Amino acid sequence: MRKWNVVVLTSTLGLSLLTGCGNSAGSGNGTGNAGAEPATTAGGNGEKVELTYYYPIAVGGPLTATIEAMTADFMKENPNITVKPVYTGSYADTAVKTQAGVQAKQPPDVAVLQSTELFSLLDMDAIIPLDEFIEKKGGDGYLSDFYPAFMENSQTEGKTYSIPFQRSTIVLYYNKDMFKAAGLDPEKAPATWDEMQQYAVKLAGGGKWGLEIPVTGYAYWMLQTFALQNGGNLMTPDGKKVMFNTPENVEGLQYWVDLAAKHKAMPGGVTDWSTVPSDFLEGKTAMMYHTTGNLTNVKKNASFDFGVSFLPAAKQYGSPTGGGNFYIFKDIDKNKQEAAWKFVKFMTETERAAQWSIDTGYVAVKKSAYETDRMKKYAADFPAALVARDQLEHAAAELSTHNNGKIVKILSDSVQAALTGDMTPADALKKAQDEADQALAPFNK
Repeated sequence: MRKWNVVVLTSTLGLSLLTGCGNSAGSGNGTGNAGAEPATTAGGNGEKVELTYYYPIAVGGPLTATIEAMTADFMKENPNITVKPVYTGSYADTAVKTQAGVQAKQPPDVAVLQSTELFSLLDMDAIIPLDEFIEKKGGDGYLSDFYPAFMENSQTEGKTYSIPFQRSTIVLYYNKDMFKAAGLDPEKAPATWDEMQQYAVKLAGGGKWGLEIPVTGYAYWMLQTFALQNGGNLMTPDGKKVMFNTPENVEGLQYWVDLAAKHKAMPGGVTDWSTVPSDFLEGKTAMMYHTTGNLTNVKKNASFDFGVSFLPAAKQYGSPTGGGNFYIFKDIDKNKQEAAWKFVKFMTETERAAQWSIDTGYVAVKKSAYETDRMKKYAADFPAALVARDQLEHAAAELSTHNNGKIVKILSDSVQAALTGDMTPADALKKAQDEADQALAPFNK
C-alpha cells in the first residue's frame, strides 16, 4: 500500500488552511442534510424559481459529476428551486461566456468565476454585494469562518461581493521514488530556492526533468509565487496599481528562467498547464508546481509514493491563493437573487465544504470544515490534505486589478517572453510595468 508523506516546513500551525479533487459529493457521500434550511421558496410566497448556474473546471478529475450531484442534493432539499448547472469550460471560457451574457442582459443567475474577476465584474456593474444576505446569516460571525486569505479577493471598499468555493494555493508535489533513486531524502522536500535548484539539477537526466512549472494560462500566477517568496505582492489592494518591475521580481523571474536555460533542470519555453500533472503522473518529472486542486487526482492516479510540501522560500514562504468564488448577478429579479444566495450557502456549508475538499483536493474554505469528523479522519489517513490549508498562513491575494484580463495578459506575455529567451527578465518586467501602468491609467485619475 502506498504511503503519502507530507513535509510541513514550519512548526505546527494548528487549524490554518488546505485543498483536494475526485468522487461525487452527492447524496451518497454522507453529506446528508447538515446545515440545510427548510424547503421554502426563495421569495417565501410559493413561487417556483429556476436558476442558471455557470461553473468551470480547471483541474483533473470527474468534477462535473461532483457538481451535478451536489446541485441535485440542493434541489431535493429545496423543491421549489430548480438549478441548471452549465459547465462552461475553463475559467477564461467562463469569464467570456459570462461577460457576453451580461452585455446581452442575459447573465447567469449564479456563477463560479475566478476570485480575481472582482474588479472586472464591478466595472461592468454585473454583480450585487452580498452584505444584506450575510447580515441575516450572522454578519461578521458568518464570514469569520472563512479563511482570511480567501476573503482578500472577495471584498473591496468595505463590501463583500463573492463567497469562496473552489479555492486553492500552489503547492510542490514530488516523486519520492525518484528522490530515492537520486540519493535524496524522500521525506524532505526542498525548503529554499537554493535547495530547489540543487534538487532539480540532481533529479534531471535520462530523459526526465527535475521540475516542471506550468506556464500557459497561469504564467502570472506562477511568477506571483516568486514575488511573494522574495518580498511582496504584485498589486495594491484597491486593484489600481501593480508592482511588476521591482528588483525582487526580476530576481525571481531570473531564477525561474535559469532553472531551464542555465541549469537544464526543467523544460525550456512554455509548458502547458494540463501537461504538467500528466508528466508528473507518468514519471517524466520528479517535482511540479501545481494547484492543490489536483491533489485528489494525483492521489488516485499516482503509481508511486509522492509527497506534498509548501513551496520553497527565498526571504519567506509564500503562495498566491487561487480558484473560484460564487457571484450573484445584478440583472435578475429579487426572487432569483434570494434563491441563488440559498444555493451558495448550501454549497459552502461546513460539512459539504469538508466533503468537497476530500472529493477534489481544493481547500475547504471554512475553518469549521477541518473540525468535522469526516475531515479529521481523512487528514489522519492522508496528511497531505492539510498542506495547502497550512500554507494559507503565508498566502496572499491572487493578482486582481481593474482591467484584469488585460493586466494578466500583459504580465503573462512578458513572462513567456523571458522564458523563451526573447527578452531578459529585466526587460520583460519593465515592458509589463509600462504597459500595465497605461492600462490602469483611467482608474487613477
